[in-house]
Amino acid sequence: MTVEADASELMSRVGHYYRVDAPYVVGREKVREYARAVQDAHPVHWAEHAAAEHGYDGLVAPLTFVSIPAMAANRKLFEDVVVGYDMFVQTEQVFEQHRPIVVGDRLITDVELSAVRRIAGKDLITVTNTFTDEAGEVVHVMHTTVVGVTGDDVDPAITGAVDNVMVHDLKLLGRHRTAEAAADGEVPVRPEGELRLSLRGAERVPHTAVSFDDLTVGDELPVRDAGVARGDLVNYAGVSGDSNPIHWDDSIARLAGLPDVIAHGMLTMGLGVGFVSAWSGDPGAVTRYRVRLSNYAVVPREGGRIEYSGRVKSLDPDNRTAVVAIVAKQAGRKIFGLATADLRFR
Repeated sequence: MTVEADASELMSRVGHYYRVDAPYVVGREKVREYARAVQDAHPVHWAEHAAAEHGYDGLVAPLTFVSIPAMAANRKLFEDVVVGYDMFVQTEQVFEQHRPIVVGDRLITDVELSAVRRIAGKDLITVTNTFTDEAGEVVHVMHTTVVGVTGDDVDPAITGAVDNVMVHDLKLLGRHRTAEAAADGEVPVRPEGELRLSLRGAERVPHTAVSFDDLTVGDELPVRDAGVARGDLVNYAGVSGDSNPIHWDDSIARLAGLPDVIAHGMLTMGLGVGFVSAWSGDPGAVTRYRVRLSNYAVVPREGGRIEYSGRVKSLDPDNRTAVVAIVAKQAGRKIFGLATADLRFR
């Protein structure tokens, strides 16, 4: 049985929680594949000796790499609980890195429906993923907020069109999904008990190319002009598992109300945090990365470009940390409405 979206019903299920007990094993070639997909050439993602020189036990996964295990883990939530929508639009992402993820990590992923808000007739749905290592320590927390879209904003023909192009047996849109978890019964919630945050990231001295003592509020980062081609979108879809056809099929993108194929929001974020890491010199220096998307990046057949710029917004001398404000634009249009990265420095 399929169901229509019901915001009040969904709000009653806030706190819905489950754990994916099978660990996600972080592999060396998967880290390299992902670094290639987000065009991040920092050597700690590619060479063991470079990672060791920076104080890591193995190749370091780019910050947004956690979206891969999260996507697989969240599928059940969007199949059984968050149902009845024609499509979802990513609007905000928050990454909290307690220590960088490295090759060999075995990650246990928690999934929680952490918030549902109705604003201006739209349902904003937040899912929180908590990633724990084998020692039982939280290494990363990711908060994903999407807008559930129904009704006149989407051409009804999109459902059949998506069915015709998607990977066999993979159902993307909520209209296909059952309301298994909407049945009467208690909402499964996170077990009581404090989470142990990993302290190894905070204890490690950052291997930044920039010293905190050389920073000044207002300092500008070197501008990055990133090219994104259709092939980059297909590659990112394959590496990340995000196979939504609005990123590679012109006709479906237009049925969804878009002018053309658009870049994955997570791809634009991966490019953005890589831009900051290239400046700081140490991807593990980022402790928090928040992006609120205000627009999409269009990728026509001839390809598109995104310009990244940034400046030091604030400094904390006691903790030797800085907040960097990041701007992403395409042809003068802001892709990021608000984006900041918190970093530690040597």
